[in-house]
Amino acid sequence: MAFSGLYMALKKSRTAWALTRILHTNKSPWGVAFLSSSCPRMSVGPMEPPFTADHYSVSRLPFPDVTSEDLNFFQRLLPGRVVTDEDDLKRYNIDWLRTVRGNSKLLLRPQNTEEVSKILKYCNDRNLAVSPQGGNTGLVGGSVPVFDEIILSTALMDQVTSFDQVSGTLVCQSGCILESLNQYLEGQGYIMPLDLGAKGSCHIGGNLATNAGGLRVLRYGSLRGTVLGLEAVLPDGSILNCLNSLRKDNTGYDLKQLFIGSEGTLGVITAVSILCPRKPKSVNLALLGCESFSRVLQVFTLCRDHLGEILSAYEFQDLESMRVVQTHLKLSNPLQESAFYILIETAGSCEQHDEEKLNAFLAKALESGLVESGTVATDQGKIKSLWALRERITEALAHDGYVYKYDLSIPVEKLYALVEETRARLGTSARRVVGYGHLGDGNLHLNITSETYSESLLAALEPFVYQWTAGHSGSISAEHGLGFKKRDHIYYSKSSEAVQLMQRLKKMLDPKGIMNPYKTIPQAD
Repeated sequence: MAFSGLYMALKKSRTAWALTRILHTNKSPWGVAFLSSSCPRMSVGPMEPPFTADHYSVSRLPFPDVTSEDLNFFQRLLPGRVVTDEDDLKRYNIDWLRTVRGNSKLLLRPQNTEEVSKILKYCNDRNLAVSPQGGNTGLVGGSVPVFDEIILSTALMDQVTSFDQVSGTLVCQSGCILESLNQYLEGQGYIMPLDLGAKGSCHIGGNLATNAGGLRVLRYGSLRGTVLGLEAVLPDGSILNCLNSLRKDNTGYDLKQLFIGSEGTLGVITAVSILCPRKPKSVNLALLGCESFSRVLQVFTLCRDHLGEILSAYEFQDLESMRVVQTHLKLSNPLQESAFYILIETAGSCEQHDEEKLNAFLAKALESGLVESGTVATDQGKIKSLWALRERITEALAHDGYVYKYDLSIPVEKLYALVEETRARLGTSARRVVGYGHLGDGNLHLNITSETYSESLLAALEPFVYQWTAGHSGSISAEHGLGFKKRDHIYYSKSSEAVQLMQRLKKMLDPKGIMNPYKTIPQAD
């Protein structure tokens, strides 16, 4: 859709930029289905990745094997909720990207905190390694075993404990699926402060464990601010109840922060208390095309000036990432081709007020020549169609072959420079180099694909990407965590003193090192 004549339409139409070519799509399969055995990407067969132990340089720590006596204990504790069948275990041993694969022989499915406590106490006494797992949507190998650790799944811990209509405080078990929580809250006139592409599968406990960011950080902040309290089971089976629902509590150390972002290395999060915002009465979503990244930045400045408090998301993606969802998922791009695309969401309490502010912003963007094309969606069907172009990039990239993923925090003005330098560095050795992310909070998702895994391509990427990021005062993990894949690169973002303190905390809380070993922080000497 060209912009000729559009300025006058903005003056005449409250909905502005309604575009009939926006297609309605079905719900993104990057949800519950993508973890099921029916999903092609998760099918078990020729596409099985090699065992992590055979593919990466890592040695098994001296944990004992699970015995028949151990198995008998767990079967008595969890009747009907102990999985030992090799075929049933495969999807819990393999991460979503199919790049790491454990060899666990045992999956435990507790239903409550007390059962988790008994499991961890027994494992600690026996020195058995444990790999906590939520929805298994992680992208850094943190949610699956490296060797044969016992998998502790929180999938059956999916109950809402309470919701306060006045304060908006939700208390729930850690296995609740993010999208299910949001649906529950919408019925109460609220929403979750967190929104992710994997919302149909990811668990709120896993969100906390990785300090997940997502699409609403610009509006509602990070989980470190919205989580009021949590309950966690420590490695020795002790239950730490910090399930506070208070906005203010200045009594001593804020212990919940230790577990947010700890990736299951300090204990198992079993319950969450989180502050939820009111459900907006008016939501608008604009998709804009820009000719350069500098224009994307200029639009961001203009956007904040004009939209202010109703701005809830500002996402960008490059042309290559738009093409990949068109090619592999057959999604329709309603705009002409542009070098960059922006998704701008507004959310407020007054439809007329919000549309007036959005239209004023769009008119200014048109007058200044910052955007090439655009469309606005106001109904839920069209909004979901536009969001799919951004949210399903990860899913689409998996169809390319092997994906090298980097989740980086970089000063906004330098955000896309790394993509350009990486593309120039790799030349034709990569199938695709794409950049997209949460520009509103400086989070770049740099993805490189190749037909199959390539050592030479990895050598060209690492440590280059990490050195570039560190050299520009960035972080090598913005929201995905470190997991197994990136733990040894932590020094690009943290000092030796900081890492040593983390190791001391780990040693104090988990002296036997049974919780999610080989993940997040390097092994202490």
